[in-house]
Amino acid sequence: MRIDPAGRVVRSTAIPHSETNRGTPIRTFLHTVDGVTIDSVYDPPTFVYDASLSPSRRPVFVIAHGFTGDADRPHVRRVAETFAQYGGVVTFSFRGHGASGGRSTVGDREVLDLAAAVEWARSFGHARVVTVGFSMGGSVVLRHAALYRADESGREGRTDAHSDAVVSVSAPARWYYRGTAPMRKLHWLVTRPEGRLVGRYGFRTRIHHKEWDPVPLSPVEAVPRIAPTPLLIVHGDRDGYFPLDHPRMLADAAPGHAELWLEHGMGHAENAAPDELLRRIGDWAVSQDS
Repeated sequence: MRIDPAGRVVRSTAIPHSETNRGTPIRTFLHTVDGVTIDSVYDPPTFVYDASLSPSRRPVFVIAHGFTGDADRPHVRRVAETFAQYGGVVTFSFRGHGASGGRSTVGDREVLDLAAAVEWARSFGHARVVTVGFSMGGSVVLRHAALYRADESGREGRTDAHSDAVVSVSAPARWYYRGTAPMRKLHWLVTRPEGRLVGRYGFRTRIHHKEWDPVPLSPVEAVPRIAPTPLLIVHGDRDGYFPLDHPRMLADAAPGHAELWLEHGMGHAENAAPDELLRRIGDWAVSQDS
């Protein structure tokens, strides 16, 4: 990591697989195409998951947190520590969250944040990038995979911002859902001036005051565009935000392509995801080597 003349942290050029950087996290600020600074952390693998898999063939996981989260939240660090047993890990704070710049658009322009993080993750030499999103982040990884596609003719022409496998956990299927009390509270937080004050000072989340214009592609509209990229949809049967019709709708939008895991007793997003589930997701991601 280094500092430019303007005092900003800029991208490090250190290679994590070298002997001098083995095991050393790297933190920097990335810049999105619309000029927002994104606080980001790279954690190298903690051990070789598969001795037959060279470092360059291990995946790197890019973790997209939920609304009001950030890269330093304990539940995000727990996710990162688990996935580091399978490959490299990039965590970052969405715009308006934590130390990142800008204001949250609650899943719209956040695809640009994820694209910047994916490009950075790929720069460390990992051949495959697995995006894993939770709640709002779950909707973002779906839309990102639909909008940043690999060249279907083969590896040539692929952009650095595309994902090679996608995991969406506790995501909504459609926008403007208010069918549960937590979602009605969230809409108050986002749409009301007093709610945005609570978001800023109570949750360290700066929320943009403007409504979506145009309304972005919804998660369920994005899912059919993701194939043939491997897709895993995970949802708890005790999710207090989005009932089970949401994951089922997402899976139905990609018949024969998306894999659906309905987790007994699980609640919502990162906080509710047990370590055993995270390890199963890690196993699934490693098995998707193409």
